[in-house]
Amino acid sequence: MSTAPSPPPAVTEQQPHRVLVVGSGFGALFATQKLDAPEVQVTMVARTTHHLFQPLLYQVATGILSEGVIAPATRDVLARQTNARVLLGEVREIDLAARTVTADSVGQVNTFTYDSLIVAAGANQSWFGNDHFAEFAPGMKTIDDALELRGRIYGAFEMAEMAAAGGHTDRIPRLMTFVVVGAGPTGVEMAGQLIEMSRRTLAKEFRHIDPSEARIILLDAADEVLGSFGEDLATRTRRDLERLGIEVRLGAMVVDVDADGLVVRTRGGESERIEAATKVWAAGVQANPLTKTLSAQTGAPLDRAGRIRPNPDMTLPGHPEVFVVGDMVGMEDLPGVAQGAIQTGRHAADQILRRLRGQETGQPFEYHDKGSMATISRFRAVMKRGRIELTGVPAWLAWLAVHIFYIIGFKTQVTTLMHWAVSFVGRDRAERTVTEQQVLARLALEYLGEDFLRGSLRTPAEIRAQTEQPEKDA
Repeated sequence: MSTAPSPPPAVTEQQPHRVLVVGSGFGALFATQKLDAPEVQVTMVARTTHHLFQPLLYQVATGILSEGVIAPATRDVLARQTNARVLLGEVREIDLAARTVTADSVGQVNTFTYDSLIVAAGANQSWFGNDHFAEFAPGMKTIDDALELRGRIYGAFEMAEMAAAGGHTDRIPRLMTFVVVGAGPTGVEMAGQLIEMSRRTLAKEFRHIDPSEARIILLDAADEVLGSFGEDLATRTRRDLERLGIEVRLGAMVVDVDADGLVVRTRGGESERIEAATKVWAAGVQANPLTKTLSAQTGAPLDRAGRIRPNPDMTLPGHPEVFVVGDMVGMEDLPGVAQGAIQTGRHAADQILRRLRGQETGQPFEYHDKGSMATISRFRAVMKRGRIELTGVPAWLAWLAVHIFYIIGFKTQVTTLMHWAVSFVGRDRAERTVTEQQVLARLALEYLGEDFLRGSLRTPAEIRAQTEQPEKDA
């Protein structure tokens, strides 16, 4: 089936086929695991040393789970796969003609060669062209994001308590107002946990404020909550959210954000300012910028979110040795969820193995929809798979089972179940340690800029040379 030019070199006994995998998310990890074969040598290069179970980031942000539970070390996950190695590095450049990938690893630049390449670098948060919103409304795509939000959320209650104790009651409404932007699964789950936390976990812990009076607002420019779930489930979800006490505002576009609040504009053109100390941005994604360089070299088109459209078999035009998978891919009927990344990653790995074993290749990727689900709060969830729709406790139990299944490692699965039992059956949340550094580190690094980052990575020899140079000049 495949007629693309310049196939990768055939495997020999002396030299295994070198596969380079960019990323450590679902697509990269499942592709690497499927490539566990003697004729293949796999190198995974990623900007983090962990595999992140991103769907549960909001539980780290709200104190249910620790970051280690949802982000096991990639080396640990792949420790028994002897044909795979893991290297830290953020890929900056891909040269398809030379078959090289250049990565920056803590100030050290490394170049890797490959016979086959799988690019699974994922997606970043998008503020729809207003990146300055991120200063006051962090996204939720990384462990750093979740820890910063945890500090902001719990810190807001602490600040409100201090304000009340000092008689500054005028500050309390702003501190106890939490706005979640984006009414997709992540936004709904985040808003649900914020209301649960304020009504149950913190209800009896303060002396000068009543946490149950916290105001939780869920905003979206769309007309429905969970629009991709269908009208019936969207209506039920909105009803459940409002019954919990969450203010749901649809058709409301955020046009400005600052430290003290945000401004929204309705479809009718009316503007309203909402005073809120804590804002969570859960709307929109943008594909990793590597799609631009791949598009420039292959002619593969990009969509509005920067996702690249590959050939039907997930390869790039003119380069049968290069595959793109996961959230970087813009194809019809391929949602940006974990299952999409898992299935595209496995398909790419299968195509490589088939080619090496002399089997027919070029089979188009087919996505098998295993359903969509989202939790609303304790014992409330929605699930849709084909014509099957579940709500309430059955959907919540299904959500628990699916997420436990995809968490990596038996020990981690047991730990997660224990944390869920404490949080959902009881009232406590075990992961509530916050520090000022968690809240301020991201902004501090941005303010200090690239010069500081480069300087902090200098070797002792470079520091001595830079110190001695002014003395010689004098």
